[in-house]
Amino acid sequence: MRFWSSWMRWALARGVAAIAWISVPALALAQEAGDTPVIGTATLPRDLSPWGMYINADPVVKAVLIGLAFASLVTWTVWLAKTVEIVVAKRRVRAALNVLASVRSTSEGVERLAGTRGEVRKFLDAAVTELKLSAGSIEKEGIKERIASRLERIEAAYGRRILRGTGVLATIGATAPFVGLFGTVWGIMNSFIGISKSHTTNLAVVAPGIAEALLATAFGLAAAIPAVVIYNVFARSIAGYRATLGDAAAEVLRLVSRDLERPAAAPPVRRPASLSAAE
Repeated sequence: MRFWSSWMRWALARGVAAIAWISVPALALAQEAGDTPVIGTATLPRDLSPWGMYINADPVVKAVLIGLAFASLVTWTVWLAKTVEIVVAKRRVRAALNVLASVRSTSEGVERLAGTRGEVRKFLDAAVTELKLSAGSIEKEGIKERIASRLERIEAAYGRRILRGTGVLATIGATAPFVGLFGTVWGIMNSFIGISKSHTTNLAVVAPGIAEALLATAFGLAAAIPAVVIYNVFARSIAGYRATLGDAAAEVLRLVSRDLERPAAAPPVRRPASLSAAE
């Protein structure tokens, strides 16, 4: 046991001496060359704040970041504009629908809504126009079908109108993550190119490219997530608006049905002259 302990102490002393013999000349050479040795850390040559990463990014990554920022701006602009449009349209249709619920004929509805514009007024105008064109027709069901066809087309036109702009949100929500992924791949490629040129895996070489890649990913998610959420909210709101339009069209059809089934004032019946003489 004493032999083995003595041998281990001798081997340890020889190893320390060998490390010192190797490291001291290397340190001296580094000091002569003017290099400052860094122990345990790596000095990063660039600012890794978001703005600093953008300034030092590759032109392709910069283009990706600018495109995603523009897409995010479009998303919030569409959100503001469509929110106001949908809220105003819903209130307008509901107010007109409340008026229709209290009238008994299409002519009375036109009078009550004479000073307004909107979907319900368009429904009433279409119904009155068809009634005038069908004057003298004895087929009431045909008149109702033609009026229903007119109302259906008007309802579809307003539905397409309220949907304008929402398709952009769907496009941004579907493509923004992949655009960000493209920036991520490009940044990582630059990192590997930097490693190949510098022949080192130092953090100072690898970190900037990876940071730029992660920044592109973050921008892609920041543009896509709000677009998807806002699109889903608009889809539900527009479905409610179109349901209200359907209620208004049904109310106009009920008014038309009452007008068609309401009997006209019957003229007085004249008795034949022969019967009057006989009496």
